[in-house]
Amino acid sequence: MRHQFSVQVGPRAFRIGSAWAQPIDQMRALYRDYPEPEQGLCDYTVRLEPAGPLRRWLRPSVAIRGDHILPDAVPVSLDHALLAAEMGMNLQVALGERQFLLLHAASVERDGRVLILTGESGSGKSTLAAMLGEQGWRLMGDEFALIDPATGQAHPFPRPVSLKNEAVAAMQEMVKPDRFGPLLADTPKGDIRHCVPNSDALSRMTEAGQPALILFPRFGYEPAVRPVDPAECFVRLTQASTNYTALTERGFAALTTLVGSIPALAIDYASGTEGMNLVEQLWAEQAR
Repeated sequence: MRHQFSVQVGPRAFRIGSAWAQPIDQMRALYRDYPEPEQGLCDYTVRLEPAGPLRRWLRPSVAIRGDHILPDAVPVSLDHALLAAEMGMNLQVALGERQFLLLHAASVERDGRVLILTGESGSGKSTLAAMLGEQGWRLMGDEFALIDPATGQAHPFPRPVSLKNEAVAAMQEMVKPDRFGPLLADTPKGDIRHCVPNSDALSRMTEAGQPALILFPRFGYEPAVRPVDPAECFVRLTQASTNYTALTERGFAALTTLVGSIPALAIDYASGTEGMNLVEQLWAEQAR
């Protein structure tokens, strides 16, 4: 690829190549505070290529390629090439990771103990984790929680947080403008803007933590809390994992240990402030 960029995020390193300069320039700006891979060695490669012979110049259309691909993935416009790069990074990890058990979840840490937030798209887990990361918690990631089957620990993967629609304005009240990427308007998921984690999250991206609580958040409802029994939690987390089946016995053992060792709760909340207050309350109760 003519234009390239490499970056280290937690335990994984990425090389992104592009036929266009624009997405690489945007990636360099977004990841400017992240380290480069040691000795230039990368775990995964993403390529942003023209969707057809003329689509590099005529109505530029970006196809996501790399070590692992989805043949049916729909190309995006060049205006959304940064989103394509981020999606490509997600795809490589989702399809290629074999060391860690992956959970599609956000996670935050305090005093060495990790809170895992997982749920369907739109549940508010990313926004809630991002807000907590600005209020005394360390943001460990908003896309994947990486669980080590050998130790049970959660490892950080603090990529820029993908904020959608109203969540962008909510975070802009808490974070300085220089930590935001460009506004990607009218994507298939609405307006998207990435928010770079703070310096604490980036400087400690090699520090793992011990999971202590699992929450299944749901945004936009009256406040409520209910216990989630281990059997339900296990099933929901298998659905939230992209590599549980590929890890076979290691995946089963890791997930069984996780579910059996810490409590899980489902929470409803109607605003970010309400959600943060509820998390603090439940966290304090679990620490007693």
